[in-house]
Amino acid sequence: MTIWSGVHDYTEHMRSAIEAALDANPHPNPRVGSIVLDPSGSVVGRGIHREAGEPHSEQAAIAEAGDAARGGTLIVTLEPCNHHGRTPPCTEAILDAGIETVVIGAMDPDTRVAGGGVERLREAGVEVTLGLLSDEVEVMDPAYFHHRRTGRPRVTLKAAMTLDGQVAARDGTSQWITSIEAREDGHRLRAEADAVMVGAGTVLADDPELTVRLPGYHGRQPIPVVIAGKRPFPNELRVIERNAVVFAPSERQLDTEVVVVESGARVDLDAALRTLGDRGIVDLLVEGGPILADGLLEARLIDRCVFYLGAKLAAGVGTPPFNGIFRTLEDAIEIQIQDVRPIGPDVRVEATLVAKEAA
Repeated sequence: MTIWSGVHDYTEHMRSAIEAALDANPHPNPRVGSIVLDPSGSVVGRGIHREAGEPHSEQAAIAEAGDAARGGTLIVTLEPCNHHGRTPPCTEAILDAGIETVVIGAMDPDTRVAGGGVERLREAGVEVTLGLLSDEVEVMDPAYFHHRRTGRPRVTLKAAMTLDGQVAARDGTSQWITSIEAREDGHRLRAEADAVMVGAGTVLADDPELTVRLPGYHGRQPIPVVIAGKRPFPNELRVIERNAVVFAPSERQLDTEVVVVESGARVDLDAALRTLGDRGIVDLLVEGGPILADGLLEARLIDRCVFYLGAKLAAGVGTPPFNGIFRTLEDAIEIQIQDVRPIGPDVRVEATLVAKEAA
């Protein structure tokens, strides 16, 4: 196995493949981009994996290149697969095309791949180099890598709040703390997610659809997921009409799927996330409320936060984004702020949670 050494400079081609792959969301499969060069170094084929069940990026790029691929080079953001799924193995397409060199951005953490693709190509005499812009490949699709390594979807907590940290007034009113620009950005988060999770309190109070509502949007809609407690949960809700997955601590009679994952009188949130992960949910957006957010935070199941700070001051205590008690500064959870930017009159803050060290 050859690690990237920079003997040939394929950096710009790899970066182009990464940028192209960003335009698709094939979850539960990874975002992958490919470029085929003929023996002279000219680009003769490009491909991305658009959605699950469609040709993989390597297959699309090779098909576009045709006979010009023979003796050439494949630049691919992720290790080619060597197993049969909805499509044949990409390694076989590469070998059939007569490609002599393969440059790979990152290894695939999926246990069905995990080095098998590289091994198959090298056994057949293909020159394989690894690690070109591997960090950028992971940044392109962080949820996929998280899912394959942990078995759980990446969890992003989204919340809109006043500048002094209140998500609702004491009387429960919260519309609208933030501007239309911030709300549209929140819908873009939904468009990127495979599923949107809320607590029963949010559903009963607001009866949300949990759909993407952006001008001109025609993409897929995220799956609605509800964490239910003991309170009655009627069928006459819009998420039920959308066939929500409801996790509950005991059996419920609803006109949708109910999954029982019990931990005492509460839903076992880790079990719920692993169930979603088993079903191919790679990227999960959590939109509340405070009880659910606090449960996920307490279990260290939140990976990323996106907070919209509205241009308003509550100047008092209403409802904070979490339901816990801040007893001492030592209880504070360390985060890494990734991005801060204005959005309309508001501010958008994105952060990741620092992993808790083992005792």
